[in-house]
Amino acid sequence: MTRIGILGAAGYTGGELIRLLINHPQAEIVFANSESNAGNLVADVHEGLTGETSLTFTSEMPFDDIDVLFFCFGHGKSEQFIKEHNIPDNVKIIDLAQDFRLAAPGNDYVYGLPEINREKIAAAHHVANPGCFATCIQLGLLPAAKMGLLKEDVSVNAITGSTGAGQKPSATTHFSWRSGNMSIYKAFTHQHVPEIRQSLKQVQGFLEAEIDFIPYRGDFARGIFATEVVRTDADIDTIVAGYKEFYANEPFTHYSDKPIDLKQVTNTNKALVHCDKYGDKLLVTSCIDNLLKGAVGQAVQNMNIVCGIDEKCGLKLKASAF
Repeated sequence: MTRIGILGAAGYTGGELIRLLINHPQAEIVFANSESNAGNLVADVHEGLTGETSLTFTSEMPFDDIDVLFFCFGHGKSEQFIKEHNIPDNVKIIDLAQDFRLAAPGNDYVYGLPEINREKIAAAHHVANPGCFATCIQLGLLPAAKMGLLKEDVSVNAITGSTGAGQKPSATTHFSWRSGNMSIYKAFTHQHVPEIRQSLKQVQGFLEAEIDFIPYRGDFARGIFATEVVRTDADIDTIVAGYKEFYANEPFTHYSDKPIDLKQVTNTNKALVHCDKYGDKLLVTSCIDNLLKGAVGQAVQNMNIVCGIDEKCGLKLKASAF
């Protein structure tokens, strides 16, 4: 049994992580830390877990009693936490923030995208879980990178649900603003672009092209739907064959011969990808659930790989038929 500690357990990702782990046959949550909710029942905060767990939030952090520690902090807090606390060397860390995603001297965190780094993750002690937009967009573009097709600037548009902004209310996340509305934010400057470029360069061997990414806020709670436009003279049959080969043995990422839609992946750890060709333009569509494959589902997938557990364990989640 893998013993788990969760930091930042009261937010959206913390709640989704708890939901997965209480149903994971080889995981035991030792503590769910939240300073502001210490002493409160987890189900009183994450009300969807009512009747499923008697777990209580705690301010304690008994690191000696766990095997794996999940950081569900906001961005920038993980690095500071590590500086201020002594975490035993035997405890493996999976960080859901962006603090360690980019390779740098002294950074021993493996970038946790299993589709390209499975062997490195299996040998890792520390894993940096990818960003949600980054996961969706990379999975749309990585097979094209493998075929060496990313030679010109790539246009990317992606829309995300409101849960991607976290649990704390803000002017652009509350229901009366979000409902029936749509908006752009961080056009061409989104923080996930560097990690996208890092992975594409890793797979293609070079990347001189720009990734022109425009993110949108959507009128729904969860999920990401992305389109990526690549200019290439390669024929569609060759491209589709390359995509199918790239994902042939992946347990959660699948190429679809039919156009895809968001409901096929919400509430699952799946990623779906589809390609069309219009003249010299390759149109790739990709979609994921931002809280699962884009966050804690992938984090549990990484935990399974790190701990030598069946990669699919605890993640056999099904999309709604409607």
